[in-house]
Amino acid sequence: MTEKGQDDFGFVEHDHRRRGVYLLPGAFTVGNLLCGFYAVLAAQQGGAAQLDDAARAIGFAILFDAFDGFIARMTRTNTDFGKQFDSLADMVSFGMAPVALAYAWGVQVMMRADGAEARYVHQLAWLVCLAFVICCAWRLARFNVQGMAPGGGLRYFVGMPTPAAAGVIAATVHAAGEPLLDWRWSLAWLALILTVAWLMVSSIRYPSFKDLPWARKQHSLWYIAAALLVGSIIKYSEVVLILIAGGYLVSGLGVHVVRLVRHRLVSRTA
Repeated sequence: MTEKGQDDFGFVEHDHRRRGVYLLPGAFTVGNLLCGFYAVLAAQQGGAAQLDDAARAIGFAILFDAFDGFIARMTRTNTDFGKQFDSLADMVSFGMAPVALAYAWGVQVMMRADGAEARYVHQLAWLVCLAFVICCAWRLARFNVQGMAPGGGLRYFVGMPTPAAAGVIAATVHAAGEPLLDWRWSLAWLALILTVAWLMVSSIRYPSFKDLPWARKQHSLWYIAAALLVGSIIKYSEVVLILIAGGYLVSGLGVHVVRLVRHRLVSRTA
């Protein structure tokens, strides 16, 4: 086939610039994807130990996702291909893996109980988990198109970021341990998942921590605080991680409420 014929079928790339992904940030993205894939498989087994392993895997996926973006910004190795690859990996690790874990931990064991309540909760859980996946995909697509919050530079996300949303689910499972058996607790669990899904697609601003001066010299107390935080996570992961996840969730809501109150007060005095 001639080159002209190939062009007619769209096989020739007119823009000869290389489109690819750099090795180091790409390796962290693969690590993110691998953790998400493992979390899905572990959640399907349904045992308490396997569910905790799935929650831990999502936690490691969050770390990999944070490092691939950090390294890409520090080394100026951002590419369009890497951006799309990262979004697809996030869809697995922070979209499919959390709902697989949430369903297995909060609904699957409860379904074994007899009663109409269990069947109704199961039907509701299917819709809530689907809503979470759709909101995750929506959030990732919106970020790829719009980027960070307008006027805020790199300081804020628009909506709760998908790793944080997945972290709420993973931290809760890791802290609680045994799967839910009461349909009432399952309903509360589904309400939390639906709330987190809504926060992802909302216009509420959440801090990104991308504007922190990581490359500058810092006071020695910051290193001590970081060491204490890491040590606390290692020793008391159940408590510390749920506090971090819950605190981040509430932070965006709190700031949003304060902004609304200030706006109304200014409007009344004007």
